[in-house]
Amino acid sequence: MPTLPDIGFETTRHDFPPPDPEDALIQHYDKTRDYPAMQGTSRLSVHLRFGTVSIRELARKAMRLNETFLNELIWREFYQMILWHFPEVVHASFKKEYDKIQWRNNESEFHAWCEGLTGYPIVDAGMRELNATGFMHNRVRMVVASFLTKHLLIDWRWGEAYFAKQLLDYDLAANNGGWQWAAGSGCDAAPYFRVFNPTLQAQKFDKEGKYIRRWVPEIDGLQYVQPIVNHEMARRRALEVYGKALKP
Repeated sequence: MPTLPDIGFETTRHDFPPPDPEDALIQHYDKTRDYPAMQGTSRLSVHLRFGTVSIRELARKAMRLNETFLNELIWREFYQMILWHFPEVVHASFKKEYDKIQWRNNESEFHAWCEGLTGYPIVDAGMRELNATGFMHNRVRMVVASFLTKHLLIDWRWGEAYFAKQLLDYDLAANNGGWQWAAGSGCDAAPYFRVFNPTLQAQKFDKEGKYIRRWVPEIDGLQYVQPIVNHEMARRRALEVYGKALKP
């Protein structure tokens, strides 16, 4: 039998949650899951990814404790089914018309996004968390994905590929489904005209700035980078580009 190093696994210093979460965490999941500064999510995605926890056992526990947590498990299974029945989503949009979008694909802006140097603190915090730990909070994943596809008009496949390289809990179906949801091209996606405002997202879900200051310690100093794009301009541009591509 090959050893773990033989098949590409390396020892890491990262801490992983136990495969059997506390009932209290799941019980209050709907109230805590959106706040990245809190330990409010189960972080079981890596266990689900590698099969070290049973999805059925988790579902049974969720049915007893929290419907919102159960719904998240169902989303995971839903994306597995989408990938099975529509394997073309690996390389193409589920909604074919979204492949007509004229992406800008600016490489320097993509690099700034990857490195957490966009000038939008919640976006930068999320990307730095990802680069440092191989994990990113679920709410922040939506924010950074929306920023890449809508604010910067960079092809969702670029972001999906970067997440695939960095995430310890990388799962093709879930990663693809999440990115197509953010870009609007998925089977049950956010509408194209929904553009997250990163500043408002930070104010709502990291009101005290604890998460941001952990990953962007220079936020209060003069050395923090200026925003690479203006939100209102980017929003108008995204609506125009998407609208043109999706016009009947």
